[in-house]
Amino acid sequence: MVADFHAQAISHLKGAHLAGVASRNAAKAREFGEKHKAPFVGLDIDSLVGRSEVDIVCITTSSGAHLEPALAAIRAGKHVIIEKPIEITTERIDQILEAARTAEVWVVPIFQGRFGEGARTVKSAVETGRLGRPVLASAYVKWHRGAQYYTGTRGSLAIDGGGVLMAQAIHAIDLLQWFAGMPSEVFAWSGRRVHTGIEAEDTAAAALKFENGALGAIEASTALYPGWQRRIEICGENGSIALEDDRITRWDFRQPAPEDAGIRSAGGAAALGSGASAPNAIGFVGHQRQIQDFVDALHSGGAPLLAGPEGRKAVAIIRALYASALSGASVRVT
Repeated sequence: MVADFHAQAISHLKGAHLAGVASRNAAKAREFGEKHKAPFVGLDIDSLVGRSEVDIVCITTSSGAHLEPALAAIRAGKHVIIEKPIEITTERIDQILEAARTAEVWVVPIFQGRFGEGARTVKSAVETGRLGRPVLASAYVKWHRGAQYYTGTRGSLAIDGGGVLMAQAIHAIDLLQWFAGMPSEVFAWSGRRVHTGIEAEDTAAAALKFENGALGAIEASTALYPGWQRRIEICGENGSIALEDDRITRWDFRQPAPEDAGIRSAGGAAALGSGASAPNAIGFVGHQRQIQDFVDALHSGGAPLLAGPEGRKAVAIIRALYASALSGASVRVT
């Protein structure tokens, strides 16, 4: 599914095109290549990354199977775009980032939520100090996934790397730390409330403490009906904002600004879609925006807006949440 999003995004790019695809499954490789009119179809990663016309490789395997193809692409001198998460542990992520530094290539993790108009408006308000002293920063991912969703490796620890936190809430966690900074300490609980046949959690809740003294919370589940839009709240002494998916639903400040009325009335674009009730409802627009940013950066000799070390942060938070839930104690985020 996510490979299809990448291919659709690539078909809409300016300054780049799809050069080829590779899959270990010959039938899937052929079908996917025909669907997206790929000039080359291979059965292993080396056959793809060795081609001179390939500059960037998109890694769209299962989360816990990103390391090996990413390293193969990097060894071949290719830049890599990796569907979130970069990998399922910080140790495996660090292997990828170190290899990329040595090879002098870019690693771009997909966090398309940062490329929404609503999210960028929130980020600007935080950076310009409109909220004043930060007080609370929280994320809520109350989603629905039916039993049929958890087939194959979904919800497994070795391949998916976890449950709702790693697979679904990671986008909200990335946005939360992008707005509010990294939490320094977390305390978490997790469990299986409905999807009891999976290894990992379908529900989690956590308390957060930030270095600047602000506090926060994370609530996440795929066990709820019918599934609500992802909500992020950033609240401070002089203002508070609520972002639902990419739509601003609260924009309240002690000191008004000329742009406030327009932001409130527009609310923010909903172009990125919502995965609240169905994973394929997000569409490819967010991927298109992020991949286009990277292509533009390569053409101009600049840097992409989102690169590898930033993508590590959400996974570091999630691994700390898992460690806390397992130990029953608070955990420092590293």
